[in-house]
Amino acid sequence: MENTIVIATNNPGKAREFRAIFEPKGLTVKTLADFPALEQVQETGKTFTENAKLKATAVAQQIQLPVLADDSGLMVDALNGEPGIYSARYAGDHDDAKNNEKLLANLAGVPRAQRTAAFHTSLVLVKPNGKELVTTGEVRGEILTAPRGHDGFGYDPLFYVPAEQQTFAEMGLAQKNQHSHRAKATAAMLPQFDQWWEE
Repeated sequence: MENTIVIATNNPGKAREFRAIFEPKGLTVKTLADFPALEQVQETGKTFTENAKLKATAVAQQIQLPVLADDSGLMVDALNGEPGIYSARYAGDHDDAKNNEKLLANLAGVPRAQRTAAFHTSLVLVKPNGKELVTTGEVRGEILTAPRGHDGFGYDPLFYVPAEQQTFAEMGLAQKNQHSHRAKATAAMLPQFDQWWEE
């Protein structure tokens, strides 16, 4: 198991994005789905980084393998940064369709120029010995008035990237992996990863 890294997620979309990054390095990528007996981690942090740290540390201690946790969310300027750390649970528990409906309802009547938003990711890698590596990434865009595209997950169909003239859900995985908040946090992590892995 020494070449195994565990992504602290049950989200198949996230797992797929990280597999594309780590498998070329010769690592075996597992997710929480491979460890059904794990205790649920309470995400009680006040920031994305705090939540990712809580998750990564708790899982690494339970399974004694290196763990990568991310906490990501959408911050909409017109909603004072909502849904923020509550992005996945905005309208209930991890229900993408309801979360998107609630976001659109809360932005009803807000003109396009004021529908700016940012996707943020905090990535935390933790080893069972407590050694950490933390990086963040952010991408700016705007929230459409109706979903577009069928790829992606979460708020991807509503998050429009003007430079690409597409939503995240209209981009293929390879393109999204070049532009997304998770990609930027990962790009910041990769130059430090090998050293962290060897230590």
